[in-house]
Amino acid sequence: MKRNFQQRNTQQRRHAIMQLLQQQGEVSVEQLVQLFETSEVTIRKDLSALESNGFLLRRYGGAILMPNEFLEEPQDDNLSNRKLLIAKAAAERISDHNRIIIDSGSTTAALIKQLNRKQGLVVMTNSLSVATELRGLENEPTLLMTGGTWDSSSESFQGKVAEQVLRSYNFDQLFIGADGIDLARGTTTFNELIGLSRVMAEVSREVIVMVESQKIGRKMPNLELTWQQIDVLITDDLIPTESKQMIEAQGVEVICASAV
Repeated sequence: MKRNFQQRNTQQRRHAIMQLLQQQGEVSVEQLVQLFETSEVTIRKDLSALESNGFLLRRYGGAILMPNEFLEEPQDDNLSNRKLLIAKAAAERISDHNRIIIDSGSTTAALIKQLNRKQGLVVMTNSLSVATELRGLENEPTLLMTGGTWDSSSESFQGKVAEQVLRSYNFDQLFIGADGIDLARGTTTFNELIGLSRVMAEVSREVIVMVESQKIGRKMPNLELTWQQIDVLITDDLIPTESKQMIEAQGVEVICASAV
């Protein structure tokens, strides 16, 4: 009986947290502890559970409401086709024996199958899924892993250890995605763990962003890479002309992948 009461109480509290988020857009752990007269541990468990279900994004000291544009991202065949076209255009820039980094993400992962005809590649990644797919290639590249602390939200390794490993090498190219593109500033992400991405850019001669056109103009909470850190942006041919011109004005080469 007591357990059932506790379960109802937890559900009611989490429902109330979501109502508060809808009203304010963000909440702090301290605010919720005082409001519900419970411990920080309990509140952090609530926020973790709500994040796992896709309702909010954890931030330092609290949480923000999941952006609508992120929730509503379509998962259709047209989107998959655009990712494939972007991946093919990215692969054309890779020469045999290049040393490259492939960051975690669905758009960058589409690049892997395009590497099968490349010879002598050295590939660094912080993603277990990327590493697994690379091992399945006929021309399997030399595989390097960053190691570090596993982050379940990005499904990748992050942290100081990963950064130290990266700084032990130098690379020809970095292939990295983005949750959004701020036309004035650069790539944006909902994830606060942006340190490793910046180190990846530091140790790479050429930084290539792979992103679908629908994400251009989308501003997520955190700035990841500035335009000064980016050399090339590869997107699909649905990018608005004005947006393309604004990015090129930042000194970035824009490649529009097309089926034609």
